[in-house]
Amino acid sequence: MGAPFAAERRLLAEDEIGQVVRSHYPELEGIPRDELVTLARWLRSQHGRLRDILRGRRRIHRGKADPRGSTTESAGERSLAEKKQVFARGLKRVNGRLGKIRAEEKRAKASAALRDALARREGADVHHPSAGSTARDGMRALPSNRRRGIVTGGRIGSVSQQGRNSQAGRDARG
Repeated sequence: MGAPFAAERRLLAEDEIGQVVRSHYPELEGIPRDELVTLARWLRSQHGRLRDILRGRRRIHRGKADPRGSTTESAGERSLAEKKQVFARGLKRVNGRLGKIRAEEKRAKASAALRDALARREGADVHHPSAGSTARDGMRALPSNRRRGIVTGGRIGSVSQQGRNSQAGRDARG
C-alpha cells in the first residue's frame, strides 16, 4: 500500500516534493519521454543517496565504521528509510510509464515495418511461369509407384482367426 500524499509531503524537502508529485499519475501521463528519463535518473540518484546514508549509519551502529559528523546524525533513521521508499515508489511509477512508452514505440515500429513489407509485396511484379510448349495437350498420366496390396481380401483376419483356433486347441487339451 502506498503512502498518502500528506505523508510524502511531510517526509520530503520543498525541492523534492515537486519532482515526486510529477511522478504521480495524472501528471505522469503528460510528461514527454526525455523528461521521464531525467526524472527517473533524479529519483534513482536520490534513492541511491539515501540508501548509502542508511547503509553507512548501520555500519556505524554495528561498530564497523567510525562516526563522522555530529551526534544528531543518527536521529531520524526511520524517516530516512520512509523517504527512501517514497523515492522507490516514484521510480517504480516512472519506470512503468517508460515501459509503456517503449512498448508503444516498439509496436509502432513493428507495424510500420509490416506495412512497408506489404507495400513492397503488393508493388512487386506478379510471377506467372509459362505453361510450357505442350500446354494444350493436357496433363499426362503418370504411372503409379504404389505397391499392390500383399494380402488379398479373403486373407484379411485369417491370422487372428488362426491364433484363436490354436488357443482353443490348447485349452481343450489341458
